[in-house]
Amino acid sequence: MADPNRDRDTEHTTVIERDSGGGGGVLAVVLLIIVVLVLLFVFREQLGFGGQSTTDVDVPEQINVNVN
Repeated sequence: MADPNRDRDTEHTTVIERDSGGGGGVLAVVLLIIVVLVLLFVFREQLGFGGQSTTDVDVPEQINVNVN
């Protein structure tokens, strides 16, 4: 049986984990989004976004409908 009057030597170990960066994936996604937005801005006319519209629509002031 153990002697309760005996002093005990106990060791405590503290483990500290540090994140070594880890932001590389987030940075890559942000850069990819920026590149895509710049490309959309540069090629917006070829893709049909923005620019001058050449379509003219003429709407008559009055429409005559005959209902019998």
